[in-house]
This record gives sequence, C-alpha cells and structure tokens, in this order.
Amino acid sequence: MLRALLPLCALLLASAGLLLGGAAPASAHAALTGSSPAQGSVVDKAPTEVTLTFSEKVSVSSGSFRVLNPAGKRVDSGKPANLDGGTYGVPLRGGLPDGTYTVTFQVISADSHPVAGGFTFSIGAPSATSVSVSDRTVGGGVVGVLYDVARYVSYAGFVVLVGGAAFVLACWQRGAGERTMQRFVVSGWIALTGATLALLLLRGSYTGSGKVADIFDLSLLGPVLQSKTGAALLSRLLLLAAAALFVAVLFGAYARGDEEDEGHERDGASEDGSRGAGSAQDAEDAADRAAERRDLTFGLAIGGGVIAAGLAATWAMAEHASTGIQTGIAMPVDILHLLAVAVWLGGLAALLTALYRAPSIEAAAVRRFSGVAFGSVVALAATGLYQSWRQVGSWSALTGTTYGQLLLAKIALVAVLIGIARVSRRWTGHLADAPVVRTRTKAKKQTVAATAASSVTAAASPSDGPASDTSDTEVSTEAGSGKGGASAEETAGSGKGASTKGAAGSGRNTSAKGAAGSGDPKRAAQLARQRAATDAARAKRVREADPFRSGLRRSVLAEAGVAVVLLAVTTALTTTEPGRTEEEAKAAKAASSSSSSSSTGTRSSGTLSLKLPFDTGGEDGKGTARVTLSPARVGGNTLHVYVSRANGRAFDVPEVKLAFTLAAQKIGPLPVEPDRVATGHWAASDVQIPMAGDWTVSVTVRTSDIDQVTVDKNTKIG
Repeated sequence: MLRALLPLCALLLASAGLLLGGAAPASAHAALTGSSPAQGSVVDKAPTEVTLTFSEKVSVSSGSFRVLNPAGKRVDSGKPANLDGGTYGVPLRGGLPDGTYTVTFQVISADSHPVAGGFTFSIGAPSATSVSVSDRTVGGGVVGVLYDVARYVSYAGFVVLVGGAAFVLACWQRGAGERTMQRFVVSGWIALTGATLALLLLRGSYTGSGKVADIFDLSLLGPVLQSKTGAALLSRLLLLAAAALFVAVLFGAYARGDEEDEGHERDGASEDGSRGAGSAQDAEDAADRAAERRDLTFGLAIGGGVIAAGLAATWAMAEHASTGIQTGIAMPVDILHLLAVAVWLGGLAALLTALYRAPSIEAAAVRRFSGVAFGSVVALAATGLYQSWRQVGSWSALTGTTYGQLLLAKIALVAVLIGIARVSRRWTGHLADAPVVRTRTKAKKQTVAATAASSVTAAASPSDGPASDTSDTEVSTEAGSGKGGASAEETAGSGKGASTKGAAGSGRNTSAKGAAGSGDPKRAAQLARQRAATDAARAKRVREADPFRSGLRRSVLAEAGVAVVLLAVTTALTTTEPGRTEEEAKAAKAASSSSSSSSTGTRSSGTLSLKLPFDTGGEDGKGTARVTLSPARVGGNTLHVYVSRANGRAFDVPEVKLAFTLAAQKIGPLPVEPDRVATGHWAASDVQIPMAGDWTVSVTVRTSDIDQVTVDKNTKIG
C-alpha cells in the first residue's frame, strides 16, 4: 500500500511546490485604477486630500493610506474615508512645501486578498525623496507560503471529509463498519479543522507585517475576527463541530445496524429447523429493519447536506463569488461547484482507499459511485462554465491573463480525469463477474483469556479439520464465472494456501492440544493470533488474484494522481486575480497614464479633476462621472471621462457628452463629444478653452435608450 501511494505523495508535493511556491506573493484582486493627484503628476498648489480609486471596494483601517514628504515623515491627517464606490480619500495637512510626495497604501480586497502599492506626485517641482515604493508587496515571504499551504490543506480536508462521507452514505453503507473508511473520513475532518485554525492565526500577519513572529500575536485575532474572512473561518469551525457529531452518528449507527443484521442472520441459521410459523414474523422484522435503515439514510443525507453546504458557503462568502457581478447567483453556484468537486474527488479517494485497504468492496458499490461521479461531473461542468464566463469575460482574458491560463490548465486536467474515468468504468463492468471477498472483524471485544479458550477448543475438537479453521476473522469467497474467479480459487486452494492449511492442520492442532492439555493460555492466545494472520493472508491472496480488481486499482490510482494536481491548480486560481478584473485594471491604468503624460511639463495649471455623481432614474442608473482636463489652461486641452458604477467598477454606458459654459462672458455652451476608448472610458483631444474664468462643466450621461441625465459643476480653468 505504501509503495503504491509513494508516486501519489511525490506528485502532491511537486504540484503543491510549483503552484504554491509560484503564488507568493499572492496576486491582488483589487487594483488601483486612478488617483488624484495622478501618479507622477506635478501640481501648482498643495492638495487638501489624496484620493485613490480601486477596481472594487476594499477594507481600510487607520493606517491603510500614508502620505510621506521627501524626508519620509507622514503629512496625512485623519482616517481614510470611502468617498464613492471604490474611491477613498485621506486628508492632508495644510501648508505643504514644494517637493515630491509619496503615497503608500495597504488594503484588503473584497475577496479577502491583501493589496499594497504606492506612487508619487509633486508640488511645484519634483525633488529628491528618501522614500522608495518600488516592488512594494504584501502577502509574500514565509508567512505567505504557509498561508497558501494552509489553504491547500483546507481544500483537501473538505474534499476528503465531504466526499468520504458521501461515498459511505450513498454508495457503500457497509463501509461504515470498516476501520479504514472511518480513519479516512476522520482524517479529512482533522485536516480541515487544523488548517482553519492555522489560517486564523496566520491571517493577521498575512495581511499586515508579514513577520513570522506576528503569527502568534493574539492581539491580531480581534481585527481578524471582525473581518469578513475571519467571520467565515469562525463559522467554519462551528460547522466542523456539527460535522464531528454527524461523522460519529454516521459510522456508529450504520456499524450498529450491520451488527444487528448479522446477529439476526446467525439466529436464523441456528434455528433453521424450527422456524415454521415464525417465518412471517421474521419477514416483518426484516421489513422493519429495512424501513429504519431508509429513515436513517434520509436523515443523515439531509443533515450532512446542510453541513456540507454550510462549509462550502464559508469559501463562497469570502472569496471570488462574493465580489464582482451577479453575486446573488455566483455564491449559490460556487457552493454547488465546491460540493460537486468534493463528492467526485473525495469519493474517488475513498474508493481508492477501499480498493487498497479494505478486505473487499462490492461491485454494486463501485457501480453506484460511478453514477454519483457522473452526476457530479455534470454539475461541475455547468457551474464551471458560468464561473469561467463571470471571472474571465473575454477570449483575450482567457489566453492573455494568468487566471485564464490556469483555467485552461484546469479544464485540460478535468478532461484527462474524465478519460481515465472511462477506463475505470470498463473495469467496473467486469468487476461484477469477479470474486468478492469479505473480511469482517467482530465488533465485540474479547479478552485474551476468552480468545485463548476459543482457540484451544477449536484446535482440540476432532471434528474440526484444517479446512474448517475459524477465528475472529471470517473469510468467504463468492466465485463467479470469469477468469478472476478461477484464478482466485486456484490461488486459495493451491500453492502457499495449501501448505498453510497443512501447517494449520498438523502443527497447529498438535500444539493446540498440547496447550489445552497443559492449560497454557499464552500459547493458546499465540495460536489464535497465528490463525487470524493465516486467514487474513489467505483473504489477501484471493483478493489480489482478481485481475479486474487490480486493473480498477491502477486506473483509480491514476485518477487520484490527476485529482491531486487539479486540486493544486484550483487552489492557485483562488489566489490569482480574475481575468476580467485584470483587463479592466489595465485599461484604467493605461488611461490614467495617458492623462498624466499629457500634462507632463505644463506646470502653469496642472490637471483638473472633477467628480460628478449622477442618477438617470432608470434601473442600474446610478454612477459617477470623473472628468479630467489637462493641462486645464487657455488653448488646447486633453479631456478624459471615466464613468463608474456605485461599486467603483467601470460602467459601460452607451453615450457621454460634455459642454463648457462661461456665463460671465456669455460664451457657450461649447459642446464636446468624446470618443469611447474602453469600458467606461471616453476621451477627446484638442478641447479649446478660449479664455480663463469660472466655467460650468456639464456632463450628459445616457444609460439606456430612454434614461439620460445632465449634471454640472463650476470650476476655474486657466
């Protein structure tokens, strides 16, 4: 077993190392799309505040924004405030001298990932500065790697816990009595619980200083628990407590039911000659037990489904699904997607464990899992298609962004997994003709003395020959008509098996009689253990002689290896900026750079920036129009208009118009019709301002065929 799983463990470590190692620092999911003053700009007068616009709403604290003078001392005053959607402002002290100022920020995006960066602007003229903002990152280093590893382990634990429990409940209820399956599901619970606790401890340092020492700073737990991610992790721990109770009931109830059924079977066999009129009562009892089993299965399915959906929701409420477009649809779809992954991959791992470690598994159980896996793949494909559209949005983002490339890799791995699954289905079809070997260990614990006495009695009985060996382990072989049955019988009845029987029939019986005669309980107990080991070895030989079972083991092992890599790619996707967000951020940054570069070297008036909130009155009619005019002087100017929704994302409106009016001189309105540059971005060049004065800038925004509004603001130009 260990040798067979070594390649799988190596694949797990290699894929985790490549993907998680390459994921530090974690990719930010909120990007800075604009600022005022603009990055690298030179302004004549000191601004009263600095504003920063992100691609989505972010979480800020008192130290999230810092403005530093050329000497590196802070000149910001007061706490940052949310001005509109994804725009935030921090006030500055008055009377700032000329020079280059540095703005740094460290915030948390709406999908729980830390974001950090910085830029500079100058008052009067650029100057030397002691502050460096190059390559400012957060979420990296040792803490970042540990955090990503904990995320991977949490996903793996969820898959094993939910998938293993679903496999036992829906496919192989007899497996509830197998210690191997119990350990498998419990290991998933332990992994998920431990990883969740680790994430809670790492979160404060991960989003803050990034220092290893701060992992154990319990004072950071308070702010973490007050955040969206902290609330999700705490909810996960509470649900895991309920999951522990569910697992205990699942295995305890089914194992107890199996023992009762076996007891009734033994009673029926011993009283076979005296049944008569009692057969009707026996049939009624059997029907009652079957009804109780159905009720138990239904109750466990409902309770387990609620707990599993709740656990999946702790990811959906704090990550990609909770931000962006259509969150009301995206979060339930994400929950369904996670459950489908867990049932498929976790059930696959449970089947692999049963094939290698359990004494046997019925062909009917494998066929049932095949049907469950098919339904999971269908759900996975449907939900994955929607998520891909939502997170990518365009073909260019699918092929030109890291998120899109990882998504293509995930799709390829799923295709490979489905191909291997087809091979497994063919082995499953042959498995019906193969022998089924069952090894059941009595749940009732016996003392050493009782075991010794049983062994001595069995060895001393003249009617018990080698072929009637019995012990605490029962072995039964149901041979079919295929080659597997023939080879199994030959293996069980010849070769080492025959010599073992001979040894059991001669040496052991002689020794047992001697032990019985001498009353040596230690010797009798030793003989009992030897007989149990012999029977277990015989069962293993019968099991491994089945070529169909061996073929199924190999194909399922290959599926599990691909599933390990698939889970690593999925974890990497959750720490990568979605393609749609990345493209929008690039477009906004390019527009901002263009606006900034157009004003370089024209210090007489700098860049004018105006924000005009609007509401057309129709559905989805609220937003903000940000107008920049550079260099805001008499003569030709470059104009940019950025239209955003209330949540700060780019607003793709069908039409934007502007007009400039100088009422004091009875000039205007002078119309300007900018061209659409990108989503939510409009621009016009050579906008003529005939003279300096207090101008009224009017912006007309149309959000539909009938919904339109004009907003205006007065400002001094020139």
